[in-house]
Amino acid sequence: MEPESTVKAFIDIGTNSVRMLLVRFRPDGSYTEVAQRKETVRLGEGEFETGLLQPAAMARAALVVAGFAQMARAAGADSIKAIATSATREARNRLAFLELLHDEAGIVVHPISGLEEARLIFLGVASGLDLGERDALVVDIGGGSTELIVGSRSGHRAVESVKLGAIRLSNIFEAQLGDESVSPELYAALQRHARNTAIRAIQSLRAHLPVEVAIGSSGTAENLADIAARLTYGRPRGPADGLTLAQLRAVAALLCRLPLAERRRVAGLNPARADIIVAGAAILETLLTELGVGAIEISERGLREGLIVDDIDRHYPLLRQGLTVREQSVLQLGRRCQFDEAHHAHVTRLALGLFDSARDVGLHSLSARSREILAHAAMLHDIGAFLSYSAHEQHTYYLIRHAPLLGFDSDEIAVIAAVARFHRKGFPNKARPEYRALPLSARRQVRPLAILLRLAESLDRTHTAPVAAARFTRATAGEPLRLEIDTRADWQLERWGVEGELGVFARMFRERPEIVERAGGG
Repeated sequence: MEPESTVKAFIDIGTNSVRMLLVRFRPDGSYTEVAQRKETVRLGEGEFETGLLQPAAMARAALVVAGFAQMARAAGADSIKAIATSATREARNRLAFLELLHDEAGIVVHPISGLEEARLIFLGVASGLDLGERDALVVDIGGGSTELIVGSRSGHRAVESVKLGAIRLSNIFEAQLGDESVSPELYAALQRHARNTAIRAIQSLRAHLPVEVAIGSSGTAENLADIAARLTYGRPRGPADGLTLAQLRAVAALLCRLPLAERRRVAGLNPARADIIVAGAAILETLLTELGVGAIEISERGLREGLIVDDIDRHYPLLRQGLTVREQSVLQLGRRCQFDEAHHAHVTRLALGLFDSARDVGLHSLSARSREILAHAAMLHDIGAFLSYSAHEQHTYYLIRHAPLLGFDSDEIAVIAAVARFHRKGFPNKARPEYRALPLSARRQVRPLAILLRLAESLDRTHTAPVAAARFTRATAGEPLRLEIDTRADWQLERWGVEGELGVFARMFRERPEIVERAGGG
């Protein structure tokens, strides 16, 4: 039976767009995105010269927010959390706008500070990365402000919010920009303004640089990288494609040469951004140049995802405690598939014990990264039973391959899926499409890891944990291999299962261990 769940909506009212995420939370804190929506409303249009939100812009935003709220309620949302950023927090008539939103949408909207916006953006971006102990610089160029954050998995170390955005800068230079091409002199003026506005933040961040990775998380960065991919590779941007400073300069030069009407037709550019993209490029180029950053990765995560992470931290404080982004993502997938968490955790412990001891006795020389891959595959090996126990190893493969696992690249997901697939029924070889699709380097991991997982799964065949631990031993070099089993209950079914796997084990490792039982294990 599906456990009770709640649906929550998160709405971000930005200077350029209004975005919504609908999320279904389960009692254990795992969640699934139900829907996401985005509408361009240009709330900040005409505001930054007067300090006032314009009536037409407020009406557009209220209409969209009311529609999103209605959609959320129709989906059974128990709560709607709505925040507003630069355009709203700076407007002298923000109270009138907030009252309009309450009247039209029936929700209370909370304007947040620039620093809080930066904190949430970093939470959202970091939740999709495997940063480890690496420091990252996140640059988010919005319509009215730009947020700059340096931090690692353990949190941010420096946050800056600058009153500098693609719409704001375009409005300041509106008379000069017009609908024609942008001269080198005008583009240089845009850059000077960006530098002068951001100089204090730039100087503050330099103390925390360099970092191992830089990330652009806004629609501006995404669009500029999309155009760069078309120019550089002649194809749409792929998940691994970032944006180098050299590519950015080439894109900016192209955009400046074109009048607005032609700019709208540039491949990779959202036509709705054509009138503000030059200003956005000037901001990004200035920041990267001043901060000494030669390239950025692109993240499609940001403020909305940060709201989700923040909600989890508030309501499920133990869920993320001590877990990496990758571990959190794997655990959430398992819980969404209603897996036997105790069994999967025990099989993971057994598998890692076998991995470590196999390395110690010289059966393999796989890396710590391979060990982590084994742990994730073990944690998910039976989730296919959620669809059907029959051929569940194939269902497991499908679920892992198509799951939005955060912090992994596509090759790692493919290896995890393949290791989990071969925990039963079939030896990984070229006749198997799941194995054949892998590059040679990945195949070298899959075979030994899958065999170790098969043994670990066999050691908890009854899902009652009668085997406390297992390890490979060898008295001295050249002596026969032993598989020592610490037992705490009758494990006859498990023993039969292990004995049935020793043939494929010997095929892989060229040795067949002797099983040695040690009763009374902890």
